[in-house]
Amino acid sequence: MTLHDDAVLVLKGFEDQPELRDLYLAHLDAHPDGMYKPCGAGHLTSSALVVDPARGRVLLTLHKKLGMWLQMGGHCEAGDATVEAAALREAAEESGISGLTLLPGGPVRLDRHPIPAPCHWHLDVQYAALAPAGAVEQISEESLDLRWFPYEEVAGVADASVVRLLESALARLS
Repeated sequence: MTLHDDAVLVLKGFEDQPELRDLYLAHLDAHPDGMYKPCGAGHLTSSALVVDPARGRVLLTLHKKLGMWLQMGGHCEAGDATVEAAALREAAEESGISGLTLLPGGPVRLDRHPIPAPCHWHLDVQYAALAPAGAVEQISEESLDLRWFPYEEVAGVADASVVRLLESALARLS
């Protein structure tokens, strides 16, 4: 099974956000290369919000290019077997934390956002990753900073898409 095929299966099984889910599926149907960065019409990305439920906090990265506090995530790569594996890889790479596990049940949310040319859209498939006990983060070269934020402080530092992702992750946790 290809990464493209996996993404189609994951999205077909995602019951929330039906209008956006269908837009993602139409994009993949129209663009066989729609999983990867070179697709000029846009491409799927995969991300994960690193959550520490025991301490009521999330780990955010200060994105080097955007200067915004965001969840870990990025482009799918040829070596990624699944969209889930891409999210977990990105979360581990950008957080420096080994032993992350994705919250069961598949993606937590979808988020489509414009990006500068030559591409036009990121179609992000968003997961939540659970930090293991005693997790120690390590900043990557893709970040300006890496910081834990209590749940209640996220709205004050991050944009609405991160807040919605946190709300969906917390709903899944309860």
